[in-house]
Amino acid sequence: MNLKAILPFSHDLLTRIVMPGDTVVDATVGNGHDTAFLAELVGVNGHVYGFDIQQEAIEATTRNLTEKKLKQQVTLFQESHANIANKLDSQVIKAAIFNLGYLPGGDKTITTLADSTIEAITATLSLLSVGGIVILVIYHGHPEGQTEKNAILTYTEQLPQDEFHVLQYRFTNQRNNPPFVIAIEKRTQKPARVH
Repeated sequence: MNLKAILPFSHDLLTRIVMPGDTVVDATVGNGHDTAFLAELVGVNGHVYGFDIQQEAIEATTRNLTEKKLKQQVTLFQESHANIANKLDSQVIKAAIFNLGYLPGGDKTITTLADSTIEAITATLSLLSVGGIVILVIYHGHPEGQTEKNAILTYTEQLPQDEFHVLQYRFTNQRNNPPFVIAIEKRTQKPARVH
């Protein structure tokens, strides 16, 4: 197939933007595949901050990073991605990725939720450098996923076009609610408001 599948497409975007020495976020570490991919991109002088509420995900990601000798450039938080702003303070980041839904092979009743995801996206966009990108991989084949998808679409469609480019990448003829990507690129730093 000449068209890139969803995850290779998201990784291709990250490869174009993330450079050695950058700071990035994996907002839903899951089994650690994106975390390791980002850790390779930023190298030993960069840093990846990873978030997941499930201990199982943090442990799987730690094993993955240890096996690949990438642990030193990663900090993992067993917390909701809604806490990104608190944990990163005012750290400038180059990119972030969210794989939304539930942990592959894990408890399907534990999912990302619309409210905390929107909070996390808002925080991430505020920390993003100009030219940086936030990638949302949306899995919506379950009830909470549908709610989250609708909330994210409403949110991203209302982002000001002079501040952000918003792209949707999806296959429209696949069955069973296939995942899709929303990519948000920061175009400009919002000017400080004078009071």
